[in-house]
This record gives sequence, C-alpha cells and structure tokens, in this order.
Amino acid sequence: MTTLHPQYIKNNNTYDYVILPFDEYKKIEEMLEDYEDLIDLREAKKSSQRDFVTLEDLKKSLDIS
Repeated sequence: MTTLHPQYIKNNNTYDYVILPFDEYKKIEEMLEDYEDLIDLREAKKSSQRDFVTLEDLKKSLDIS
C-alpha cells in the first residue's frame, strides 16, 4: 500500500481540502483505474457465462445434417 503524506486545509473549523504530493496522487489515480478495470472485467466475465450450444447440438435440434 502507498504511504500518504496529506496536508489538510480547514475553513470554519471543517476540513475542506486535502493536498497530496503529486507522485502520491498519481499512484492513487492508477490504483483507482486498475480497480475500475477489475470491476469491468468481472462484469464482462459474468455476462459471458451464458449457456452455449455446440454446433452439433444445434444441428440436431434444428434437424439439419
């Protein structure tokens, strides 16, 4: 895991902003992109798990030689 070195900016006693070193920000951005890719891959895998029929079984069901 990446070690972060955030700096917090307060406004009226509430935290409004966080500043990170650029290289840490880029690492987080890459990790989020990888995570989104993983989610897309898992969804694609789920949608591709349909019942398939072999060509021979299809021919038999349609009574085609």
